[in-house]
Amino acid sequence: MGSLDTNPMSLSALPNDKAAFEPLNPEDVRAYLHKAVDFISDYYTNIESMPVLPNVKPGYLQDELSASPPTYSAPFDVTMKELRTSVVPGMTHWASPNFFAFFPSTNSAAAIAGDLIASAMNTVGFTWQASPAATEMEVLALDWLAQLLRLPTTFMNRTSTGRGTGGGVILGTTSEAMLVTLVAARDAALRRCGSVGVSDIPRLVVYAADQTHSTFFKACRLAGFDPANIRSIPTGPETNYGLDPTKLLEVMQDDANAGLVPTYVCATVGTTSSNAVDPVGAVADVAAMFNAWVHVDAAYAGSACICPEFRHHLDGVERVDSISMSPHKWLLTCLDCTCLYVRDAHRLSDSLETNPEYLKNDATESGEVTDLKDMQVGVGRRFRGLKLWMVMRTYGTAKLQEHIRSDVAMAKMFEDSVRADDRFEVVVPRNFALVCFRIKVSGAMTEEDTNEANRVLMDNLNKTGKAYLAHTVIGDKFVLRFAVGSSLQEERHVRNAWDLIKKTASSIID
Repeated sequence: MGSLDTNPMSLSALPNDKAAFEPLNPEDVRAYLHKAVDFISDYYTNIESMPVLPNVKPGYLQDELSASPPTYSAPFDVTMKELRTSVVPGMTHWASPNFFAFFPSTNSAAAIAGDLIASAMNTVGFTWQASPAATEMEVLALDWLAQLLRLPTTFMNRTSTGRGTGGGVILGTTSEAMLVTLVAARDAALRRCGSVGVSDIPRLVVYAADQTHSTFFKACRLAGFDPANIRSIPTGPETNYGLDPTKLLEVMQDDANAGLVPTYVCATVGTTSSNAVDPVGAVADVAAMFNAWVHVDAAYAGSACICPEFRHHLDGVERVDSISMSPHKWLLTCLDCTCLYVRDAHRLSDSLETNPEYLKNDATESGEVTDLKDMQVGVGRRFRGLKLWMVMRTYGTAKLQEHIRSDVAMAKMFEDSVRADDRFEVVVPRNFALVCFRIKVSGAMTEEDTNEANRVLMDNLNKTGKAYLAHTVIGDKFVLRFAVGSSLQEERHVRNAWDLIKKTASSIID
């Protein structure tokens, strides 16, 4: 019998010169990645000479590249050429050693390798069974980091006696960590109220200092809290802009007396504006009087607490319900990597668990494993644990501590230089590796004049492309933030930045 295949588009009918599409052709994978690695290596070699801030206009990329997607393929070299000529010139170079604007976004060879391998494997480890090694690696990396931070064993996934009651999960950002813990705290408070469904949500109240990151207030709204019940407690220089436990107690007691339900308190170790540190233990003691959940946001400064000399900032952590920190900020692990630890993992999973039939399996039913999908908003998740483990495994505790201490020493050097110049002032005492400083009021200058002078100083500095600083407002003062911590920074970059600041200031105020 003859062939029954009369389809003119069958494989046998394809033109000989038209190869089948193979997006993971092994030779292409090797060739493309070699070119990508060369690009990355060259990028880090040359980044110091690039302007930190780009000089481009909104919409520039669509003007340079086609506004419509291509129909036909192009050699990979064309793609890489357009990356170099159009994309790179429009980048703000966070990895530049002249980047001092925000908390650092650190990176390392080990982290890049880990992220590359995880992306290549492309596992979706929502349950233990979906990828046992991905879950086991995340659990291991989190427990290693917990030991570096000297967290109580109640926050660890596994202890010397077996599986613990607490645990951790790697999320994308601090915003997610706040959101999932707010949801768990909300549900726990509703149960205490004997609420039918969510009828008592309007009674629930949450608390944070006015220096707390704005993402907290956004997460509260997403979790369903009434904006009128989000308390932002004023801080001042008397506490170095940290949360005052006495004020917190007064506000919480007033709410309780009014029939409201204190539900959640966010304490911060290293606020974004001023690097203030809220007193963790004292805040936990106040919250315990009302059975409120306490979360510690240590996104930036938590990394410093792997050094014994900074660990006291977490004193009292054994009495909080959750703590998060982000190795992608200061622990050489590229975005995204926020580690959330909870003292009672079930309080989180009870609020976030999903159990569709297609995800049921013997490992989950055994209760011996952690399905990390039940500790986050979504179900799908990246293999983030690999890069964190590779950083700790490759560099070891000693080198990670050396990295932190070097940045702190450079920040102190910069702070000393500012204090030695009588035209400037350090606005708040330095914590960790952030210096908040400004041109100070002098002569006939008013406070308004001074704020404007500092704004002009920052703008002029950033226009040079030789440094990038950001600002904040502390006590109505316009303040420049100088954050040390880019992975490539050395003392010479800090000294050069200070020389540029002095020179630029002289053109404004001398």
